[in-house]
Amino acid sequence: MNASAKTNDQNRASTKLLMMVLVLSSLLAAITVDMVNPVLSMISESLNTSKAQVSWVVSGVALILAIGVPLYGRMSDFFELRKLFTFATSILTLGSLICALAPSLPILVFGRMVQGAGMSAIPVLSIVAISKVFAEGKRGSAFGVVAGCIGIGTAFGPIFGGVVGQIWGWHFLFWITFILSILIVIGSIYALPPINPTEGKDERRFDLVGGALLALTAGLLLFGVTQGESAGFASSSSLGSLLVALVSLISFIWRIRTASKPFVPPVLFKNRFYVNSVLVAFFSMFAYFAVLVFVPLLIVEINGLTPGKAGLTLLPGGAAVALLSPWVGRISDRVGTKSLMITGLIIMGVSTLYLSSFASGASPILVSIGVMGAGIAFAFINSPANNAAVGALQKEQVGAGMGLFQGALFLGAGTGAGIIGAFLHARRDATESLNPLYTLDAIGYSDAFLATTLAVIIALFAAFGLSNNKQGSNSATLFH
Repeated sequence: MNASAKTNDQNRASTKLLMMVLVLSSLLAAITVDMVNPVLSMISESLNTSKAQVSWVVSGVALILAIGVPLYGRMSDFFELRKLFTFATSILTLGSLICALAPSLPILVFGRMVQGAGMSAIPVLSIVAISKVFAEGKRGSAFGVVAGCIGIGTAFGPIFGGVVGQIWGWHFLFWITFILSILIVIGSIYALPPINPTEGKDERRFDLVGGALLALTAGLLLFGVTQGESAGFASSSSLGSLLVALVSLISFIWRIRTASKPFVPPVLFKNRFYVNSVLVAFFSMFAYFAVLVFVPLLIVEINGLTPGKAGLTLLPGGAAVALLSPWVGRISDRVGTKSLMITGLIIMGVSTLYLSSFASGASPILVSIGVMGAGIAFAFINSPANNAAVGALQKEQVGAGMGLFQGALFLGAGTGAGIIGAFLHARRDATESLNPLYTLDAIGYSDAFLATTLAVIIALFAAFGLSNNKQGSNSATLFH
């Protein structure tokens, strides 16, 4: 075997090991976010807390994810990727241990927020690693595999949490994530290649003020929306948070326009292909997460099924994401990303409109068909959107750009759940549906899914403004 063939074999082995670590970490992160949902009542009873208090076991993670994702993206421009990924997964391990040993709710919430501080690195650093390791025309497949794992984890997380929590108790969930996190830390040390930071030693001036302002904007926006769902958007906690978030956003815009080395380069916002990909990510996740959150609530409240059985209605959607995402990722390298995303958004809009018109209050089987449609749609949107965003960026913009992109995904998920939840609450006692096609009795849910369809339409308009570049990458590659 000549030296060139030997090098190629080593590169292929390295990329396989890298993908194993990224797959396991993405799967674990997706499961960890949602696995506590079915056992919240169990945690509330165990720790003697109210439902409002125990909800912070979920909300605390969402807040940290919204803040942490863009921060890690920008940090990848300043710190060696393998060290940063290993550091973050070590934090995830520590957070899992704190949760497993937590004797009270404040410590459990603290542990979950530590978990979030580690987990927030996984999606964005995985994208950065793939964009810099895989050659043009090949990264779509890798994005698809990671997206499939996220789909599996999102659908499987509540089922896993319900089964394990019911049999062994909620503490055992975190012992499992603790053990798997240790394996990921070890794997990341050996699997991630030594990808050097984009910024040279003489240019490494991290804009801490800009990062803090962006974190405040994202965190307070999500907190304000969460409070709006529970206490009303006119409440002082919600309105105050949203106003401070607006002030933080204005300050952030001023900062990136005046700083010599801004946290986010302003040129990103002049790149219409990148901006449109961010809008597609935000509003498509807004819609998809609303489906994932409110379909189980619909099945429990209207159909009277147990939370465990209600969670099963999400399986067709998760299976669709898992099975289709790798295939969609591969073909996105050949046919381009724009047509796939438009197709996915049309399917998503049809699915949410179907849930609004015919499935809300009908048989759970009919509801699961709508969920499966949403899963198929998300498979057509997610990995091509990542591919489109990376393809619109120069190699020195990938860290900051993909951090902002992934942050938009989590903000979309959080605001989708909060805004649609508040709208559902407002329409609970309505006597006539906003959807003229609806004839059943779950009017609030019908209207909620109709509002979700509007978010899909906004994403569809943004998708028409995308480039259809089949290769699309200006990022550096290490292995070809």
